[in-house]
Amino acid sequence: MKTLLISLMVSVGLMSAAHAGNIEAGKAKSVTCAACHGADGNSLAPAFPKIAGQGEKYFIKQVTDMRDGRRNVPEMTAFVMGLSDEDIADLAAYYGSQAATNGRANEELVELGQRIYRAGIESKGIPACIACHGPTATGYDAAGFPRLAGQHEAYTVKQLNDFSMKRRDNDMNAMMRDIAQRMHPTEIEAVSSYLQGLY
Repeated sequence: MKTLLISLMVSVGLMSAAHAGNIEAGKAKSVTCAACHGADGNSLAPAFPKIAGQGEKYFIKQVTDMRDGRRNVPEMTAFVMGLSDEDIADLAAYYGSQAATNGRANEELVELGQRIYRAGIESKGIPACIACHGPTATGYDAAGFPRLAGQHEAYTVKQLNDFSMKRRDNDMNAMMRDIAQRMHPTEIEAVSSYLQGLY
């Protein structure tokens, strides 16, 4: 058992080292990203995600999936097609080091959104979001679960709808597709609004 634990720790360490990017190099490479995502990754436009403070493992997977055609985001195609793995790791390190800004939740939706986030919807078999995304929605980067706190409501609504309609399918074990397709639009709006105001 002890040998297995040591092997796992070494493997995790090697995986981390393989993806270790350079923050300063990432900052220099982020110039073209700033127009949509903001200089520090805090996008002002609700259609473009905030990527400041995003976990590096999740960031790397998403940008790599876009580059390699596993996630279809037409607006990103021209920007990611020429990126090397090193470029992506550097950008992930830079944006991961930036502080994410907060948003505001619609007060009328907070109670429902908080209930879904913290407890899920038992009658529909929907698990609590907190299980994967953490108590304050900062995510669990080692597991590849993203930060959601402060994210634009409109962006989160779109992603959940895309998962529900299977327009986005690069989630681990179809987990988000399974959850999102069971959610009513009102529930999607409520949890997305709650997340926008969570910090």
